[in-house]
Amino acid sequence: MLRTSRRDLVGLGLAAAALPRVAIAQADTRPSITVAVQKITNTNTLDTLLEQSSNPSERVTNSITELLIGRNYQGQLQRVPALATAWRRIDDRTVELTLRRGVKFHDGTEMTAEDVAFSFGPERMFGGAGSKKLPAEVPAVARRHWPALKAVEIVDPYTVRFVNNTPDVTMEGRISAGGSEIVSRRGFEAAPTWIDYARKPVGTGPYKVREYKADNTLTLDAHDEYWGGRPPIRTLRFVEAPEVAARVNGLLSGLYDFACDIPPDQIGEIEKSPKFEVQGGTILNHRIVNFDMHHPALRDPRVRLAMAHAIDGQAIVDSLWAGRTRVPPGLQWEFYGDMFVSGWTVPPTDVARAKTLLKDAGYKGDPIPYRVRNDYYTAEISTAQVLVEMWREAGLNVVLEVNENWSQVLDTRRPRGLRDWSNAATFDDPMSSIVNQEGPNGAQQQVGEWTNAEMNALCGTMEASTDRAARRAMFARMLQICERDDPAYIVLHQNATFTAKRRDIRWKAAPAFAMDFRAANWG
Repeated sequence: MLRTSRRDLVGLGLAAAALPRVAIAQADTRPSITVAVQKITNTNTLDTLLEQSSNPSERVTNSITELLIGRNYQGQLQRVPALATAWRRIDDRTVELTLRRGVKFHDGTEMTAEDVAFSFGPERMFGGAGSKKLPAEVPAVARRHWPALKAVEIVDPYTVRFVNNTPDVTMEGRISAGGSEIVSRRGFEAAPTWIDYARKPVGTGPYKVREYKADNTLTLDAHDEYWGGRPPIRTLRFVEAPEVAARVNGLLSGLYDFACDIPPDQIGEIEKSPKFEVQGGTILNHRIVNFDMHHPALRDPRVRLAMAHAIDGQAIVDSLWAGRTRVPPGLQWEFYGDMFVSGWTVPPTDVARAKTLLKDAGYKGDPIPYRVRNDYYTAEISTAQVLVEMWREAGLNVVLEVNENWSQVLDTRRPRGLRDWSNAATFDDPMSSIVNQEGPNGAQQQVGEWTNAEMNALCGTMEASTDRAARRAMFARMLQICERDDPAYIVLHQNATFTAKRRDIRWKAAPAFAMDFRAANWG
C-alpha cells in the first residue's frame, strides 16, 4: 500500500498551484460560431446612436450593449425587463425605473444609476468635447429620438427618473428603442477618442468586443459575468460577405454556421440539403423609396403621387418575394395598437391615373435619377429594375444609379431625385417611424429632401399630446400628407429577413433584424 505523508500532500498542492489554471480547469467546450452578413454596420462603428437607423447593425449591437427596457425577441417584441427590473409612471413627464443589481460591464465594473444618467447626458449624446467631440450625426439622432428630454435624475444608485420637458406618452417606448442603450461611463471616458470608444464600446451584453475590422469582421468573446447567465458561445464572429452567392456557398461548405439576408428564391435551394434550414419572416420595417421634392421634375406633388400610382407592389411581392411578405397599409403597423389607422392603404395601382396626373402637372419626360445600393437591401437591384419599368409604362423617365455607399446616395453635389430607404417601428407609436423620418428633426428633413409646414406642426402637437383619440387623428392626417397630398415617400412592401443556418443548431430567429445569441435561445 502506497503511503503519502502530510509533507508529500503539501508538495503536491504547491505543484498543482504552480500549474496554469487552464491545465487544471475544465476545458471550455462552448462552440465558436461564424455568421455571414451582407454588412456589419453602415458607419464602421458600433455606436448605437450613430447606427440607430441602420438595419445591419441591429444584428450585432444587441449582443454588446443593452437597454433598460428590453424586447422579447422570442415573442412579438413586447417590452420586458432588461437592465431595469421595473418601471412606473410618476406623471405624464416622468418615468421612474428600478435598475437590476449586480449587472457587470465588460470591464468588470458594476452598472449603476451614474452610468444610466451618463448614457443620456451631453457628453455621450448631445455634443461631447475635446477628443470626445461627437460626430454631428450623433446629437442629431439623439435630438430626433429624445426631442424633449430634460434630464435623467439619479434617485439612488439603483433608481433613476427620466424627466421630460413636455408630456410624452411614448417615454417607455423611447427607453426601449435602439439608441437608448446603456454604456459604461468609465469605459467611455477611458477611450482616447470618440472613435476608439465607438469601435469598442463597453456594454453589459452577453458578448464583448475583442476586435472590429471595419468592412471585414467583428469578433466577440463571451462575457462570462453576464447577468442573464453564461453565454452559450465562446467566440461569436461576424464576417462581411456582400454577395448572396458567397454567403450561401460559405454556409453550404461549412465556412459559416449562419448566413443572413437570404433572398426568397434561394430558400428552396438551401433546404434541399437536410443539413440546413432557413428561418425568418416579416419584421417591423418597410421598404420605401424617398423623394427629393426639390428636384425640378418632382416639385409638383402630382408627379410624386403619379409615381406611387404607377407601382404594382403586389407584383413585386409575388415575383421577387415569393409571396413571403405583403404590401402594408402605408407607413404603419398593427403593432401600434389603438394608434393604427384602419382602412388606410398605399395609393392603389392605377397607371391611367398616373398618366393623367403627369399630364396635369406638365411633366415632359425629364430624367429623374434613382439612387440605389448594390443589394444592400434584399433583392434591391431587381426591385429597382422592376420599378423603373413600371414607371416607364406610365411615361416616367427614371434613370437608375447604383452607388457604393450611403455617402454617394445622399451626395448633394449631383441632382437627387429618388433613393432607396427603409423605415422601422422602433417602438409601438408613429413617433418612432413617420415622425422620426418626416418630422422637423426627421431624417429626410435633415438631409434636405422634403419638408411640409403642416406636417411639422402636427409632429410637435402629437409629441406633447396625451389624448389618444386626438393623437390617432393627427397620425391619420400625417399619412394623408406624406402619402397623398405632398408625397415624401412610396411604401413598396413590408420588409422580411431570412437567415439560413445549420439545422443541428437549436436557435430561433427573432421577428427583427436582431440575432439573439443568449442562453435561452440556444440548445
